[in-house]
Amino acid sequence: MVTIMLRLTSFKLVLCIVSLLVLNINIINAENKPKAVSKPKSDSKPKAEIKAKAEPKPLVLPKAFIDGIGPGWVQLKEADFADVNGNPETWEWNDGFLKTTGKPIGVYKTKKQFTNFELVIQWRHMEFGGNSGVFAWVPATALKGLPKGKLPRGGIEVQMLDHGYLVNYKKRTGKDVSNNISTNGDIFPVGKSTLKLFPPLSENGSRSAPSKNLSNGAGKWNHYYVRGINGEIRLWVNGEEVSGGNNANPSSGHLCLEAEGAPVEYKNIRIRELP
Repeated sequence: MVTIMLRLTSFKLVLCIVSLLVLNINIINAENKPKAVSKPKSDSKPKAEIKAKAEPKPLVLPKAFIDGIGPGWVQLKEADFADVNGNPETWEWNDGFLKTTGKPIGVYKTKKQFTNFELVIQWRHMEFGGNSGVFAWVPATALKGLPKGKLPRGGIEVQMLDHGYLVNYKKRTGKDVSNNISTNGDIFPVGKSTLKLFPPLSENGSRSAPSKNLSNGAGKWNHYYVRGINGEIRLWVNGEEVSGGNNANPSSGHLCLEAEGAPVEYKNIRIRELP
C-alpha cells in the first residue's frame, strides 16, 4: 500500500513539473512572437470627401478718419473768416454751423494765409445737384477786387459736388461730362495756379479724378481731410485717400469756401499748421 502511495505521489510530481515546463515555454513563445505594427491613422479622406480650402479674405484696412483733435489743431470760427464777394446773407453762422445760400457765386476766405497745413471739414448739400468746394493756396492777388458772381483767379480747388449735378447738367445741356467731372472729390488748379496731378486723371487731363467713389448724396454729411505740404496736396473722402497732386505753384495762400448756386452746410472746420 505504501508502495502504491509513493508511486502516485511521484506521478503527481512529474505532472506538476511537466505543467510548469509547458507554461514557461508558452510564456517564452508569447514574448518572442513579433508584435503586429499598427498603421498610423490617416487624416486624409477619399478624394470625393476632400473639400477645397476657402480662399483667404482680402485685408480690409481701417478708414483713416482724422477728427482734428489733438496738439496744434484749431477750430475755425466766424472770426477767422471774411466775405470776399457775397451778400450779407450769403454766409451765416449758427450754433457752430456755417451755412451758405450759394448766391451769388463767390467765396468766403480765411483771414490768415497758410502754407503747410492739415484741414478737416464736414459738409453736406441741402439741394440735389448742389455745387461747392474748398480752395487751397489762393493768393491774395486772385481775390483782390473780385466781383460778385466770380470765383478766384488762382488756387487749388478741392471739389464738393453732389451726385445730382451730373444728372442736372445732362438734362440741361444734353451732354454727359462724367468722364471729365466727378462727384467724389476732384482736385484741380484754377486760374494762373498750376499743379502736377496725381492719376487717375479725368479724360481731358485737367483734374485728378478720385480713385474711389465715396461721397454721400444730398442731405448726408461728408468728411474731408485735406493735407497740404510743400506744394503737395492730398484728399481723403470719408476716411480714404482718393486724389491729389504736387508741385503746386503757388503753394501758399488763403483757404476759401465756395458758394456756387445752391445751399450748403459746413461744420467742424479745423486746421493744424505744419512746419
